Parts: sequence; C-alpha cells; structure tokens
Amino acid sequence: MLACNHLRKIYQKKCVVDDLSFSVRQGEVFALLGSNGAGKTTTIKMILGLIPKDGGTVEKAEGVKIGYSPETPYFHPFLTGGEVLEFYGGLQGMSKGELKQEIPALLKRAGLEESSTKVKHYSKGMLQRLALAQALLGDPGLLILDEPTAGLDALGRLEMMHTIQMLRQEGKTILLNSHILNDIERVCDRGIILKEGRLVYEWENGKCGKDLEEIFVEKIGGTDR
Repeated sequence: MLACNHLRKIYQKKCVVDDLSFSVRQGEVFALLGSNGAGKTTTIKMILGLIPKDGGTVEKAEGVKIGYSPETPYFHPFLTGGEVLEFYGGLQGMSKGELKQEIPALLKRAGLEESSTKVKHYSKGMLQRLALAQALLGDPGLLILDEPTAGLDALGRLEMMHTIQMLRQEGKTILLNSHILNDIERVCDRGIILKEGRLVYEWENGKCGKDLEEIFVEKIGGTDR
C-alpha cells in the first residue's frame, strides 16, 4: 500500500530523517514510534507531500486515496462540526448529495452528534475526533493518523482505539503515530522505532518476546530528545 525508500530530510543543516525505509501492507495498522523530535511527523509530511524530500522516494498503491488527521488539528472557529466537514468535502470535489449522506454518519462515528455548537467551543478531544471524521471523508483506503488520542480522556482513548480497530476490520490501511505504547500494542500489527531520524528497530506485535515499552526504552535509552 505504501513504501518509503531511503527518505531524507535536512533542516538548518541538521538531518532530521536519515535514510529511512519501511513499507506498510494493505489492511494493517502500522506504527511510527519514537521520542519527541525523532522525525515521525516530518516523515508523515513527506509522505503527504506537504514538505519536500531531500532524498529518497515515496511509493503509493495506484489510485489510493489518503485521509489525514494532523497532530494539532485546526478548523475555522466559527463553523460547526458539520460545516467543517462540508467545507473539506467540497475541497475534495464531493457532491452535496454525497456530503448529506456521509456527514451525519461520520460525526456519529467520531462521537460528535451534529448541533449548532461552533468549533471555537470544542475541547481538544472534540477537535481530535472531528479531525478523524474529516480524515474519513470520501472513504479513503489509507489513513494517516498523527497522535489521534492527544487530548482525549481515558474513555475517549478507548473509543478512538475501538474505532481504529473497526476501520481495520473494514479493510482500511492505517499509519499511526502515538506516544501511548499501550494503545499501539492494542491496535497495531507492526511498526518501527525511530531515534534521531534513523530506524533503530522493527517491531511486530506478539513476536518480539518483550513488551513494547521495554523495547522502546531499550532502543531509545529512556531519554526524551
């Protein structure tokens, strides 16, 4: 579904992603792991074409549509959740009929019943759920979720992880970035650990003989870079 080959990105003479290669199989949930500053979000932005690569290639399955939920979502504060989805659906070229059918279902799936509440009154957790609904517009085959549980309480995290599991069962391919290792072990099939922009470990759920947290601390060194 997705293959990154020898990706490289340099900011102000510092290599923040260095010769990174990995692939994501169709129908799996794949984790990008690492401490702050490890290069995870930069990698995601190169995959999406939001920033240019300084080396390497990104290959995607032909015709695959990508849905993206950013780490820090921002939506126009004077729109309601439904209006936000209508706006982004319009940017994708979706018809009014398609949007009328999709928006209520997406809001319900994200735990946001449509109302007259403006986005400026949303909590951080509500914004994260709206970002997921936005990523699902148009039924994409590949979802890229950057810290989808940030700002959610314990119940909200469980609901988000359940939604991700359901999406996998529906055949979605998901690339997931999260600092919450228990969530990763709950929903992800495979993943990689990055340290200072380089791949230091390839993880496969249930086949490593250790808890992911133990592996993470061992490979990263227990620091927050």
